[in-house]
Amino acid sequence: MNRIVIVSLFLFALVSTDTFGQSKKQDSSFNRFFIGSSVFMIANALPNPPSFYQLNVGYWLSPKDVLSLEAITWTYDAPLGIPYGPSHGKEEEKYPGFIREHGIALAYQRYLWKKFYAAVHVAPFRQTYRSSEKEVIQKGFQLFMTFRLGYHFTFLNDRLFLEPSIAMTHWPINTNTPESFAKQDNKWPNRFLPEPGLHFGVKF
Repeated sequence: MNRIVIVSLFLFALVSTDTFGQSKKQDSSFNRFFIGSSVFMIANALPNPPSFYQLNVGYWLSPKDVLSLEAITWTYDAPLGIPYGPSHGKEEEKYPGFIREHGIALAYQRYLWKKFYAAVHVAPFRQTYRSSEKEVIQKGFQLFMTFRLGYHFTFLNDRLFLEPSIAMTHWPINTNTPESFAKQDNKWPNRFLPEPGLHFGVKF
């Protein structure tokens, strides 16, 4: 397995174990639970929508540590590794069809200084490869990872929050990819930087 994946999972487990041990000592007066999503779902209103939907449910283990689950589904019709520039959005870089992904990510968020935070998201995705006519070609698996830096804004007495962020995404594992799709993927790296983020939520 990719070294980045192994190190990330090890650090995640180490910090989470330490956090659970300390959580009972923390002040319980703040709102610990939240439910939220991504503002980027607004892209579904565009002419060529990504059919992107996300639901986040999380819990503050301590004032500095947050654990959450993210149910995500979306479609894309070109390699994710194409950087911003002349090739981004070009017709010749697109797949001979598109990919629909479904998955649930596990995310750990750590506040580093005041409301600035770092987070790691690990998402196993079930992929469905479809032709331009929307016929199923085959199915595969992808491990999708996100390393994020952001800031946590709160409103209405800590009931609402907004989190702008910047991230690097990395997908070290892709299995059962159709040859015609892999041909396009192989032109580009299996990572993307910078990936903007804008999450929101309600705390209770």
